Amino acid sequence: MGDFYGLPGTPGRLMKQQAPASAIEVGFPLWGRSIAWLLFLGPFFFLSYGFSNHLAAEKAVTDAVFFDWERNIPFLPWTILPYWSIDLLYGLSFLLCRSRMQVDRHALRLLTAQLVSVSFFLAFPLHYAFERPHVDGLFGAMFDALMGFDQPYNQAPSLHISLLVILWVRFASSVSAPWRMLVHLWAVLIGLSVMTTFQHHFIDIPTGILVGLLCLWLWPDRGQSPLAGGDFVPTSRHFRVAAYYLLGAFVLAGLAQGIGGAALWLWWGAAALGLVELIYARSGAAGFQKQDGRHSLSVAILLAPYVLGAWLNSRWWTRRHLATDNILDDVWLGRLPSAGEMRSGGFSTLCDFTAELPAPRGDWRYTGLAWLDMVPPDVSQLIEAARLIESSRIHGPVLVCCALGYSRSACAVLAWLLLTGRVQNLDAAEAMLREKRPQVVLSPAHRAALAELTHVARAGALHA
Repeated sequence: MGDFYGLPGTPGRLMKQQAPASAIEVGFPLWGRSIAWLLFLGPFFFLSYGFSNHLAAEKAVTDAVFFDWERNIPFLPWTILPYWSIDLLYGLSFLLCRSRMQVDRHALRLLTAQLVSVSFFLAFPLHYAFERPHVDGLFGAMFDALMGFDQPYNQAPSLHISLLVILWVRFASSVSAPWRMLVHLWAVLIGLSVMTTFQHHFIDIPTGILVGLLCLWLWPDRGQSPLAGGDFVPTSRHFRVAAYYLLGAFVLAGLAQGIGGAALWLWWGAAALGLVELIYARSGAAGFQKQDGRHSLSVAILLAPYVLGAWLNSRWWTRRHLATDNILDDVWLGRLPSAGEMRSGGFSTLCDFTAELPAPRGDWRYTGLAWLDMVPPDVSQLIEAARLIESSRIHGPVLVCCALGYSRSACAVLAWLLLTGRVQNLDAAEAMLREKRPQVVLSPAHRAALAELTHVARAGALHA
């Protein structure tokens, strides 16, 4: 008991840990490809940005969005230096790319930021509301040069900030630790300069950050773009859940727009729910970009309101129940734990089946599969889950978890019980599980997937 074999043609997959995207890559710049991209991006930037500026000037746009406290922001002429420096960093950033994919992904991020921002400039043109004081000398000449191209339009989202986010990540991930602090400090200075040079209002900054992060999410350093979909084939269940999130996004957006003021931050939540809708409808669990228990930087920030809500929801529904329950042979079932719960429970391995929540870090082994919430796993996912659980047992007690420990992780444990021959049928497995953890929730779709798994096992393709 405890050993089982994979289906013919579907051998067990090994979990290979990719190098983190922040790892410094060695090699030489791809001069030809980088220059080709710059020769396209440079003229495209000036043409598209200038065109949106020209249209706004022709229409004499006067609409502005700002807060009264912004009148107290000082005008600091010297900050035109960090403001202008982004142009130099834009070109130098390509020297840090060490592979064809890295060059292309970096260029696509910059191009996407341009396309998204200019689309907003054309659809919702805004004007900078304050008058810039007169400046003489070198700084005055730099402002004059800027005004020769950049009029007080093209406000939200700030393209300057969107490009900064992309360049910041590129530089920070490509330099050693001693230089990284300098990169961070200069990037913050550039970010502040958009306000101290009287180029942008505050609202332009968070919206620009969102666009920059969206570009990072769309074009990751490794793997496919989330929009490519890969092997993911959405079902009617995926589309139904996606519709709920889309509705939530519209509700938050309506509240933000209707209330205004501090409620404008609800746009962040609306953007988060909109992205989750896209993940369910298009990219699948891979869209959460969860690696070694952690989301990518872009997902961690973009989806922060959603992730916080999901975490609070998990704690609310499990507040009156035990966090974990011992099922059989040192395999435990529970909610995604805190680091303290992992240590106090003495678990050697955390087997995580959430896609939407980051896992705690510690001196335990981490494994798992990113499964979407409210969507039952298929047979191949159940087989892989059973393999992960069984292979983890050799290291000591295993905690199998999902957000609540009621459905996704319960299905994984049921698959493990069935495929290792510890129980004879699904009814017996479910009865055992409910005896140990009565809160288990299995929908008809979950039971159907497990029943299909049972038929596969009975056919002899899997056996103890």
